Amino acid sequence: MVGNASRAAIISDRRITGLSADVIAELVSEVGPLWHERHHAKLASRPRKRAVGAGAKHRLVFVDRLLATLVHLRHAVTHDVLACWFGVDRSTITRAVGELRPLLAERGCTVSPGVRLRTLAEVVSHLGADGKTGIIDGTEIRVRRPAAGRKDRDKFISGENKQNAVKTMVVTDGDGRVLFCSPTKPGSCADITHARQLGLVKLLADGPVVEILADAGYQGLGAQSGGRVVTPPHRKFKKNAPDWYEEMYERQRKAHSSRRIRVEHGIAHLKNWRALARHLGRREHMSDIVQAVAGLLSHQQIADLTSVRQR
Repeated sequence: MVGNASRAAIISDRRITGLSADVIAELVSEVGPLWHERHHAKLASRPRKRAVGAGAKHRLVFVDRLLATLVHLRHAVTHDVLACWFGVDRSTITRAVGELRPLLAERGCTVSPGVRLRTLAEVVSHLGADGKTGIIDGTEIRVRRPAAGRKDRDKFISGENKQNAVKTMVVTDGDGRVLFCSPTKPGSCADITHARQLGLVKLLADGPVVEILADAGYQGLGAQSGGRVVTPPHRKFKKNAPDWYEEMYERQRKAHSSRRIRVEHGIAHLKNWRALARHLGRREHMSDIVQAVAGLLSHQQIADLTSVRQR
């Protein structure tokens, strides 16, 4: 395990974990009791010869487990390197990351101190209540090629980038702050299909009046949601378009793009976490990784915004 000086250095340098010391302290106080509760329940759930708590103690305390998980998500550091750094076996790091990653994913995205959004329905309600515009877009994360002989091997090949990937739908507000990241789908799933499977059309049709900006990959949702999904204008002329139409079309397209670009900024902040740039582990873990990173990033964004307002 790392010493107090090394632990303090990790916490104090935001470049290592991507989070400020204050946010890490909040994570320790919030996630720590949940981890201890689940760990105790796991120990008590099976027949035992000794009482819970007997035997050897953890060499890797909870704070170090959290720091190892954050460093892994931020920089995609291998478990072997983290094991050397924290002075434990690789299997201990693997177990720690596997236990904490779902807890971080369950936190949801922070929209204000103490307020979290965990589902797409909560996001739509939040945008409607505050009268804000939401922006959606899909992003892909490269993954390992499935083993030969798997029946669904071709499902992960992205039609856009021609590579093995998984896809998630990102929702941000008009300022580019992340509000939601969906569970991942294989890369062959179209953006509009993913949105329909998540129930976005029904949520918009039955819920509050909300404006959602989207790119051309979502054209068709506008008619299904009563015009609440706004996409770039359709091109009426494919050849020999009049000059007046070209000018109008370009003006409308650029006006839409200038508003929608904020979601690209939000996705860029997510991809700064190396675990989302490319994933070499199990594809089944990607949903937890995406949602954990989105929750951590949104928490830090709100903390930064609150700090600026208090100055």
